[in-house]
Amino acid sequence: MKIRRFFGKDMREALSQVKAELGSDAVIMSNRKLADGIELVAAYDKEPEAKLSIKKPAPSAPGQAKAAVPSLSEIIGDDGPDSLKALLEKQHGGSIQSPASAPSANAQHANKIASHLDFSEAFIDDVEASQVASEFPSHQASSLNESIDNSSAPQSDELSQIKEELASLRNVLQYQVADLMEAKSRRQQPVHHYLIQRLTDMGLSQSLAEQLISYTPSHYNERDAWVYLLNLLANRINVTGNDILTQKGAVALVGPTGTGKTTTVAKLAARYAQKYGADSVAMITIDTYRIAAFEQLATYGKIIGCTVRKAQSSEELSDLLFQLRHKRLVLIDTAGFSQRDSRLIKQINQFDNGQMQPVKKYLVAQANTQYAALQRIIDAYEGVELSGCIFTKLDECYSLGEVLSAAVEYQLPVSYVTDGQKVPEDIKIAEAKSLVSAAAKLYKKYGLNHTTSNNVVKTARAV
Repeated sequence: MKIRRFFGKDMREALSQVKAELGSDAVIMSNRKLADGIELVAAYDKEPEAKLSIKKPAPSAPGQAKAAVPSLSEIIGDDGPDSLKALLEKQHGGSIQSPASAPSANAQHANKIASHLDFSEAFIDDVEASQVASEFPSHQASSLNESIDNSSAPQSDELSQIKEELASLRNVLQYQVADLMEAKSRRQQPVHHYLIQRLTDMGLSQSLAEQLISYTPSHYNERDAWVYLLNLLANRINVTGNDILTQKGAVALVGPTGTGKTTTVAKLAARYAQKYGADSVAMITIDTYRIAAFEQLATYGKIIGCTVRKAQSSEELSDLLFQLRHKRLVLIDTAGFSQRDSRLIKQINQFDNGQMQPVKKYLVAQANTQYAALQRIIDAYEGVELSGCIFTKLDECYSLGEVLSAAVEYQLPVSYVTDGQKVPEDIKIAEAKSLVSAAAKLYKKYGLNHTTSNNVVKTARAV
């Protein structure tokens, strides 16, 4: 039994190939419709039908008749149908005829043979591979594969270039459409567009600015709308008040390096000691990475007159919290790491080992941090339950809208702000209106485009 696979753009072409190569005695075993045409799998007995009829005697009974398989010409004829469905119906229709007819017996014999054969894709591929290996030497087959790969490589490169060009054109079109939509909105609502530009220049994100503008009444003029937006922004900021200095328990300050956590811990401890006494507050540092971190906190402790301890593991921290359980407030200073440092999460996990009392965590961030960096910092503490945040170094800011935008969008309560190095004077309770007013003043002082000679670009001078 010889099995071959044929491809054609339609059924007539595929059947013509079968008839031309295998002759009219071929039997159609399977078919499959492809994207570019039709695939047929045909079988053919290599031994001629004449030899079989000479060797085998005539059957003595009609039930023992074993005639040849119906030929392709008998199935389709000269004007055979192009539809494979009609072809198969015609082929199976012959098997329903009377047993005395030869095509019916041939069709039954062919179906019986086909039921014992494996015509899966893997089997056909193996048969074709063996035929190719027998017809072509190994070096010719390898050269044929290399030629196919070489011909497909330029096509894939061309397709990739076309895809890149289409993606580039799509980006350009999206940018142009967005520009047209923005120009249309600018013409229809010029005041709203101007206010959005002012809010973004103040440091707020584009999404928050557009959200605030959507609540602004359309009949307001520029000045009234600006005041309305500032009040609306102040109402969106969540402040917790003097929560740390009015509560009991353990509080940890976490955040990136250089944000002023140690100094903020000392300021809070000094304020708490002024209110409740030095014996009511204690400080613990788990910063074992920075040089002289414990000595710095110990110096503040001597000035304040409170207890200062150091813990190098979660077990030591748990023991110290148990020893200091009689204190009204225990402030924990943590090590500063980058938000991309894995040690940061490892250190935070020390507070949740299930062996110590609950510890409230407050994020300490610089007020002059970029908006994208603030997003990464807050995302790094996504798995940590933050009770609030403290913004430091307000005296070094030229824009305050970035931290306010992050606090509103991430719904992070603001507890305190610091604006200097003095202990304990330079720490204040966060107030929403004060923060928005400070942001507006900074924008008015530094954010506006002043046309002065100082804006001239400095170039290198030739020596």
